Amino acid sequence: MIVPVADRHIDYAKQVAEDLRTAGARVKVEERSESVGKKIRAAELGRYPFMLVVGDREVEAGEVAVRSHDEGELGSMTSEKFCMLLGT
Repeated sequence: MIVPVADRHIDYAKQVAEDLRTAGARVKVEERSESVGKKIRAAELGRYPFMLVVGDREVEAGEVAVRSHDEGELGSMTSEKFCMLLGT
């Protein structure tokens, strides 16, 4: 699940989603116009194995902030590095 912090980050989230799909991952972008807290909570309740949060910092750096359902916060990394983490 990719969670954009604000509506202006949706395009970047879709770009990351396409990169991950190309690498063989199943990805969903949370596009609802709700607070980031509600989006994160919905992703946690959805029991997605990974949540990628994208905001201004991540867009500028070309990275994603990764949270694992099992391990918690994993930090920021490029989508390529995340694919390596997944083994895809």
